[in-house]
Amino acid sequence: MHQWLRTLGVAAAGAAIAAAVSVTSTSVSGQQGSAYRAPRAADGHPDLNGIWQALNTANYDLQTHVARPALALRPGPYGPVPAAAVLALGAVGSVPGGLGVVEGDEIPYKPEALAQKKKNQESWLTSDPEIKCYLPGLPRATYMPYPFQILQSSKAIFFAYEYAGATRNIYLKDPGPAPVDSWMGQSVGKWEGETLVIDTRGFNADTWFDRSGNFHSEQLHLVERFTRTGADHLQYEATIEDPQVFTRPWKISMPLYRRIERNAQLMEFKCVEFVEELMYGQFRKNPLPR
Repeated sequence: MHQWLRTLGVAAAGAAIAAAVSVTSTSVSGQQGSAYRAPRAADGHPDLNGIWQALNTANYDLQTHVARPALALRPGPYGPVPAAAVLALGAVGSVPGGLGVVEGDEIPYKPEALAQKKKNQESWLTSDPEIKCYLPGLPRATYMPYPFQILQSSKAIFFAYEYAGATRNIYLKDPGPAPVDSWMGQSVGKWEGETLVIDTRGFNADTWFDRSGNFHSEQLHLVERFTRTGADHLQYEATIEDPQVFTRPWKISMPLYRRIERNAQLMEFKCVEFVEELMYGQFRKNPLPR
């Protein structure tokens, strides 16, 4: 009993400290953002050029979550994955705990969509598009554990992502509706003072928001806001709207950090060769032993 009480006390103290740190960090970030004036690009807009990266656990789960082992899986479309094989990964196959990036820490699913999200989570290791090396989609490409680069001029803005060689061309003049749905959608950007606002539509339904099965439909509409709040910081916000899946729009936010190594650069991560067996192994004439 005494040990249980001590554990509870430590947990409560930890929660209180985390809350205090969160409030303090928010206050400091807000003060820095209000006082900071970003360097200017040639056209007078804030200069967002650089290699940036999120440092959080949102790619595992957008919402607050405790550390946990990888889930034991049900049979998936590419055959069963034994729970023992998952557990054998030990700490490497675990999910680190993390604070949520969702405003209010709630994703407003419709009931039937929430049921689908839970099914996705149960079959994560065989169903997550990231596992299959599909293009990451948005906003997930922003907070995957890989850097991305913003290339900005007075006439063009381009995003290059390390993961799977994904790219985005940000139109500065609206070309009209996207001719076809795609993994990364069609993005149109504009400046609102110090903030780059990117409106993206035209998605397919084949990407997830994280490894916990959070998903969307073809009706996804994303509005992102990039605001430079320091020499090496961007504040990122994204409002997500999808009337087929969610009851209302909802928002995520996080800081992004500039990679400041002297030789900072995007490396090549063409991940297709790492998933060939997962994707095509069932077509082998002589399947590999499990």
